Amino acid sequence: MKTDLQSKPNTESPFKGKTGVRRVLNALGYSLDGLASAWRNESAFRQVTLLAVLGIGLCLYLPLPAWGRAILITSHLGSLIVELLNSAIEAAVDHTSLARHELAKRAKDLGSAAQLVCLANLALMWVVVILA
Repeated sequence: MKTDLQSKPNTESPFKGKTGVRRVLNALGYSLDGLASAWRNESAFRQVTLLAVLGIGLCLYLPLPAWGRAILITSHLGSLIVELLNSAIEAAVDHTSLARHELAKRAKDLGSAAQLVCLANLALMWVVVILA
């Protein structure tokens, strides 16, 4: 006789079996693959990366307080993170279907809006730090 645990279908990914150091190394490899893919395939990621390199370089060069540098570096890195998530949303939607659909458009537009808010925040943080 099967118990409830035995009768439930396995809904976990078959790729979730690794543990310990092997899992960490696999995760690092997947992350590096993701960064390489973003750089290779996403022009917006390359643009935001260039903005981050220039912006972080400038904030380290200027005589800014440590709190200002921390805010600016965090804001630039946040923009990179949001761009990676936006690209992931776009790839997942396109994988599902290339047909035009209202929900697909909404998902892509929301990802784009998240990046717009992040870039507006970045600009605002530059103003705050420079004027402080």
